[in-house]
Amino acid sequence: MNSVVGDVAVDLHPFMRKYTDGRIERMLFSSFVPASEDPAASRGVATRDVIIDETNGVSARLFLPSDAAASDNGRRRRLPVVVYIHGGSFCTESAFCRTYHRYATSVASRAGALVVSVEYRLAPEHPVPAAHDDAWAALRWAASPLSDPWLTEHADLTRLFVAGDSAGGHIAYRTAVRASHDGIHIEGLIVVQPFFWGAEMLPSEVAWVGDSVIDPHRVGDLWPFVTAGQAGNDDPWLEPSVEEIAGLTFRRALVAVAEKDFLRHRGLHLAARMRWAGGREVTVVDSEGEDHGFHLYSPLRATSRRLMESIVQFINHRSESETASGWPAGVLPELHECAPLRACKGKVSRAQPLLSVPSRPYQAVFLNGFDLQARHGPRAVEMNSSLTIGPRKTSKRGFGLFTARSKANNCSASMVTLSATTSVSSITVGKKFF
Repeated sequence: MNSVVGDVAVDLHPFMRKYTDGRIERMLFSSFVPASEDPAASRGVATRDVIIDETNGVSARLFLPSDAAASDNGRRRRLPVVVYIHGGSFCTESAFCRTYHRYATSVASRAGALVVSVEYRLAPEHPVPAAHDDAWAALRWAASPLSDPWLTEHADLTRLFVAGDSAGGHIAYRTAVRASHDGIHIEGLIVVQPFFWGAEMLPSEVAWVGDSVIDPHRVGDLWPFVTAGQAGNDDPWLEPSVEEIAGLTFRRALVAVAEKDFLRHRGLHLAARMRWAGGREVTVVDSEGEDHGFHLYSPLRATSRRLMESIVQFINHRSESETASGWPAGVLPELHECAPLRACKGKVSRAQPLLSVPSRPYQAVFLNGFDLQARHGPRAVEMNSSLTIGPRKTSKRGFGLFTARSKANNCSASMVTLSATTSVSSITVGKKFF
């Protein structure tokens, strides 16, 4: 018998529905892909499944790029290690499904990295924090070179990253918090369209009128559901405090957001706090015209390729000292804080120094953006921006950047978070006016 609307107890479309009779309907899934240690079976990447914890069945799929791992003049090449945590609203998807097998293969191949994709337990059968505990077990496993022959032979654990998208981005962040407290060294954190929430919706979420994969007015049901009613939206895990962020020990972070994703402002909020409270390098990638999860389902799209390129550059960016900064010494101290910039038309062939950027408290800068949204409505959003590191050229369509003191000419505010020591080759700002 088909279910009717009245049977639905919890509607988390497009991920899951729970019915009043206790039935669970998972709507988002893709077919499973078997692992193969033959690199030819998966674009030059060998894969193998491993058991991490036999007591609860936590496992992972390893991705080893054969070319990157090949010996160099008789010396075995060491690769960065990426512990990847898939998304799916804490209750769907798998490290073994086609979607995430394909994505982890791309990360391993493009970045030349050994990827450990975590198969964690899903809610509601295994309520949160089961997924977080599984990710923590996987990180501890990956941080030990004796856990697996591939780690022993190929891992460079001085370049250990924790990464995830959507719900996996939340789990990745919480895993990094735990690692900071327990003394496991992480080089960097990568979160793509991460899930964070709070007791109150942000002005941009309340006023959201655009088309979105996820209805922001239903998201408030997610956390109580996946925690089996043990936590509400006022849970500190959903809205990291400045004090918690200040205690994080990793050196660098990449936060990717998307223009049409209503979680965008939560991601920008996290990025700004990590830069302001921790003094670390933070790279923000904002994909213009895209929605939540676009990079997984349209990997050949130009925006997906640019996002992947930013992640690859982030993983392989060894240190600030390897590349000259390119910023005038007098400007660098001013780039320590988030600053509201004005972006206007005017093509540029290369990145230009940002002169006279005012240094302002984080709270004033970020809350000013919310005030702007409240005054001008849902269309008054920050201009889409991306900060990339390394030698990559700017996009074909660029816009000149000016300080807040410049005359505004049909422009909207943009917020770009920079580190005084980040090697920057370009800041690309998407075209978005009031």
